[in-house]
Amino acid sequence: MIYRTLIIEDEEPAKIRLTRLLSKYPEKINIIGFAINGEDGLTQIHNLQPDLIFLDIQMPGMTGFEMLSKLKKIPLVIFCTAYDEYALQAFETNSIDYLLKPVKQERLQKSLLKLDNFHPHFGKAEIFDFLQSIENSKPKKELTSITVKTDKKIIFLKLREIAYFKAKDKYISALMKNGQEHLAEQSLQNLESQLPDYFRRIHRSLLLNTDYIKEVHGYFNSRFAFILEDKERTKLISGRSYQKEIKEWLNA
Repeated sequence: MIYRTLIIEDEEPAKIRLTRLLSKYPEKINIIGFAINGEDGLTQIHNLQPDLIFLDIQMPGMTGFEMLSKLKKIPLVIFCTAYDEYALQAFETNSIDYLLKPVKQERLQKSLLKLDNFHPHFGKAEIFDFLQSIENSKPKKELTSITVKTDKKIIFLKLREIAYFKAKDKYISALMKNGQEHLAEQSLQNLESQLPDYFRRIHRSLLLNTDYIKEVHGYFNSRFAFILEDKERTKLISGRSYQKEIKEWLNA
């Protein structure tokens, strides 16, 4: 069988290397397209319907795991990753394989030999049982700053100096302790997954730095009012759907 193959990789040198190595297997691999991130990958999978994807795990905006979670039907997957082998032992006993970067010819050949024994497609439950265990075993590095772009420069914002984040359309607004406001082009959900534990979601559009909480009051409809110790003495109102989580956190 010749597998119609899509490569999803944001690093150009890695994409070129993998393409070159795969070109040595024309009897097995037909590269039908490329994608540079998760969003692009979803579009290409929908349009091209590949049999096989080579998927980078760590990509800006959306990880390979997050991209797969949005698919109704998951093609055959071979991951390309910089994770160490110990963290990826689960792949050895499942119908998915992985390649460590930089990809080596011998290891790629082993993956291609395993293709004929793979199931045609995976159900979400089957694939995410062990993907979740791998994600949980990944050592987490605490983020200390984020970057925002202006017309002429990139600004580094220290998280300890950000009082809260607020969603604004397809942007997020970072409100600093000194009252300054900066816009960044990413989703609040994606940012939340990267932030340290001292940030808490209190509303679908608000992420709060708990170090700046001065007072918490009960509010209308079982919500909470958070008074901050920033320059503006900001008052933030929680969402009703976060009531239980906030109560547990405040009573911990």
